[in-house]
Amino acid sequence: MRVKAISRILALVVPVLLSLNSHAFAAPGQNEAPVSEHAAVTAPANPAAAAAPAAEHAEHAEATAAHAEGGDEKPGDLIMHHILDSHTFAFEPFGEVHLPHIVVGGYDISITKHVVMIWLAATLLVVIASAAGTSFKKMSATQAPKGLANVFESLVDFISNDVARPNIGHGYEKYLPYLLTVFFFILLCNLLGLIPYGATATGNVNVTLTLATFTFIITQVAAFKEHGIVGYMKHLTAGTHWALWIIMVPIEILGQFTKPFALTIRLFANMTAGHIIILSLFFISFILKSYIVAVAVSIPFAIFIYLLELFVAFLQAFVFTMLSALFIGLATSHEGGDEHAAEGAHH
Repeated sequence: MRVKAISRILALVVPVLLSLNSHAFAAPGQNEAPVSEHAAVTAPANPAAAAAPAAEHAEHAEATAAHAEGGDEKPGDLIMHHILDSHTFAFEPFGEVHLPHIVVGGYDISITKHVVMIWLAATLLVVIASAAGTSFKKMSATQAPKGLANVFESLVDFISNDVARPNIGHGYEKYLPYLLTVFFFILLCNLLGLIPYGATATGNVNVTLTLATFTFIITQVAAFKEHGIVGYMKHLTAGTHWALWIIMVPIEILGQFTKPFALTIRLFANMTAGHIIILSLFFISFILKSYIVAVAVSIPFAIFIYLLELFVAFLQAFVFTMLSALFIGLATSHEGGDEHAAEGAHH
């Protein structure tokens, strides 16, 4: 049992360690040799004639030393390289893949690693949903779903009955396709980012901003369709006296934009923070150059945060979907709708 447990831990930790750039821990002395060579210059007999060459050698030595210091990648640089988007997929120590750089009409539409992860998540979502749908079609009325179809059905029922219906209310069915799509897409992007050599697309603020913009557009369109222009304008005044409109209208308009902003920053920050913590824990042992710190602190805590990130991947997908449903429900609700719903449930 102990051998199996150790093997599982190694299978989890070793790929992460391999993905770290080995050049980050090169000895500083390796880059100091050119400096000493240029510094060891024999002084000529005439001091006046030696002034200009000495100044040149001093400047060259300083430039070489600065280059040597900049050549060693610091842990912070490697962490930022891991979480930021780039045109290169690094598979240390096996090599790297350079993605194409495309510029059309002065606009950069290059393929980056986050774009690749988005395509991969979308492809997996289509394949998984198609496989689950095919298995449902093959089942009879008396059969229960098994395996992947059972998991998929459980998540769909959860979003439908515990997220969309309570927050949106009547007519929630027409918003359910969007809510299910955004939930599974965010979930797959979060999980793909936890795979060694993978990248978290939801750790890119542009991706989260785009998802939040979709929620914002759907919310505004739903509000206009439900209330009309007159009802939408009344909603902006919040039912206050006309003398307070000069205060309430700007506040309500600002509130319409703070909701997608909150969705954007919440998802982006949570998915980025977990990766920074995991990599920072690994680098502690390298900075201190201690095997004891690695065994007692870095690896155990990094594994704990990694397992916590699995939970956070599901949690953040749920939170984004739940808040999207809540914003849609607030935009489409009518005054006194809760009382009528309660009376209907009572009768």
